[in-house]
Amino acid sequence: MQAMQYITAAVLAAFAGYVGAWYLGAIEGNFALLLFLATVVTGVYWLAERFVFLPRRRRAAQALEDAAAQRRAELDRMGIQKVDGDVEEAKGRILMQPWWLDWTAGLFPVIAVVFLLRSFLFEPFKIPSGSMIPTLLVGDLILVNKFTYGVRLPVVNTKITQGNAPQRGDVMVFRYPPQPSMDYIKRVVGVPGDEVAYLNKRLTVNGKPVETTALPDFFDQDAMRYFKQFDEQLGEHRHRILNTPEVPAFVQSASQFKFRENCRYSVEGVSCKVPEGHYFMMGDNRDNSLDSRYWGFVPDENIVGKAFFVWMNFGNLKRIGSFN
Repeated sequence: MQAMQYITAAVLAAFAGYVGAWYLGAIEGNFALLLFLATVVTGVYWLAERFVFLPRRRRAAQALEDAAAQRRAELDRMGIQKVDGDVEEAKGRILMQPWWLDWTAGLFPVIAVVFLLRSFLFEPFKIPSGSMIPTLLVGDLILVNKFTYGVRLPVVNTKITQGNAPQRGDVMVFRYPPQPSMDYIKRVVGVPGDEVAYLNKRLTVNGKPVETTALPDFFDQDAMRYFKQFDEQLGEHRHRILNTPEVPAFVQSASQFKFRENCRYSVEGVSCKVPEGHYFMMGDNRDNSLDSRYWGFVPDENIVGKAFFVWMNFGNLKRIGSFN
């Protein structure tokens, strides 16, 4: 049992070291992998507790109780009625779960539930930037549906059910193609086979201009300034977008991404043919979004899920609710 204490201490120290190095930026962390390993490790301890350690403690407690009963019987035969010692207290100490099982097997049910919910149903995210303003604001805590586009295995992200294909206008979370350990959120504006153009700050899909209607200017409280605001109809989704007139239309510093030959850049903007199995993503804050115009297409294997609900914003409780 003492060896298990040392082993468990080493395992917990390894987890703590990984989290600490991730927090300090020494390594590139992977929360899905960390949660998977935590589920496996605590699951092994839970099984060991259920089928090995707990039965062993129960046998030891029963042996103590049997020995105490035998001693009382012998003392009764000798005419001694008063017996020193509290057997129940001693049994309680024997049956008590040691600290190294409290911190492993005891946490398994909670970790397993979180792992299953996060991997196959819903995953929470926090909006870190203003690229999706006015639809999503900095600080919004959102939920992402993990099964709409097909259930995927955690860590490896391999699809095991077909699900629905992403549609134009969906707000989607995906693994950032240049750095897959990072999650990005943007709106789907082009699906496989589409010809998407963003020229002179007007979006067209397959040669048809996307319908927009001017709205009153949007005041960004963080930037303390107004932006031009429009209502846009993209597929079945009607949502708002922002434009900044003084920002040039041309795309600066686009990277050499895969399938870049499908895109044509000019002073007016960019036009791209979306390859099979890929999607063209843009932020609703069109002039303040690092999106497919700069780093290319999102492959299907990078999809995480469909964003659909703001469950909390601690600075503005009115933000809670669904969005398009």
